[in-house]
Order: sequence, then structure tokens, then C-alpha cells
Amino acid sequence: MSPTRLLLAAAAVAALSAAPLAASAQAPAAAAPVAVQGDLVDTLKLSGQFNTFVGGIDATNLAGLLKTNKNLTVFAPTDAAFAAMPPADLAKLKSDKAAMQKFVLHHVVNAPIDSTKIKGAKGPIPSGAGDTILLDGSDEAGVLKVDGAKIVQADLHTGSGLLHVVDHVLVSGQGAVETPAAAPPAADASAAATTK
Repeated sequence: MSPTRLLLAAAAVAALSAAPLAASAQAPAAAAPVAVQGDLVDTLKLSGQFNTFVGGIDATNLAGLLKTNKNLTVFAPTDAAFAAMPPADLAKLKSDKAAMQKFVLHHVVNAPIDSTKIKGAKGPIPSGAGDTILLDGSDEAGVLKVDGAKIVQADLHTGSGLLHVVDHVLVSGQGAVETPAAAPPAADASAAATTK
């Protein structure tokens, strides 16, 4: 085989073997399923997929609460969910401890809420931050949502509460119940008649 043909064959083999790698580099990898490993905080830490959320928990001294209270439900956003946040918003949260604490507590409910309580229902529930989270199990395909984020892994019963993995961070205010706008007052018929 001539050196030119050998180089062409080697280049073709290299190009064919690199194509699957390039395709997989562009497509986001699906998150590995989370395995329960102790309490809520240990499960989040040992998973390796919640570093930003765990950093918020640690920075606001909420680890003790999440380790000991057995009636909590946590909707935990992955690091990929935080990556979708505008960087300026994340930086602002990290620089304001009170805002970070309220943000983390917005992902916590002081009651066990498993997927059976979400399926077929839609409505607000109080969060640990004192506002509301909107649960939505009304999707006919069975997709469960909380504040618009999909629950991608549900019902992880840890040693200190229930964990649901979500694909987006929960934003305060998305769970507010909208009240219908008041109808504009009807025009007074007698006033309309006198202006003619």
C-alpha cells in the first residue's frame, strides 16, 4: 500500500471513529439516577449532581434542618438546572446570604409530598420560605411539575425526608395563584342615553 493511500485510510478511520464522540459531546448527557445514601443532605452530596444546591444549603446553615426533620420534601435542582440560570442571577444569590436562604427554602415543603399526592392534582402548597409552590400533576402524559420544572426523579425516601429531582430551579412567585382580574364596570345605560 502506498504511503498516500495509508494516510488516507488512517484519516478515514479517524474521522469515522471521531463522529460518535462529536455527536455525544453536543448532546447533553442524561443525569444518572440518584441513589439514596443516608439523609437528604448526604444523598445530595454523595450524588455529585447537586453541588450548587448543596453549596447554598451549607452557606445558609440549613444542613442541620434538612438532616434532622423527617417530614420535609425537597425539590432539588441539579447542577445542570443551575447552569441554565442567568449567571448574574446566580452570582447575586451567592453574594446575598438571606436571599440564598429564602431561595433554598423555596425548594422545601414542611410535609411529605410523594408523587401520588401530585398526580391528577394542581394547586399551590406553602414552601419553607413562606411563599407558595405550584404543584402540577394534571398532565395527561403523567409528567409531574413543580413551579413549571419537571420532576425527573420522584419519591426518593431518604433518612430525613422525601427528595424529588427537578430539571430547573424553582423561582418564587411561579406558584402564586392568579386571581381573575375584576371585570370592568358596565357602562351606565342612563349616562350613555343622556350624552346623545
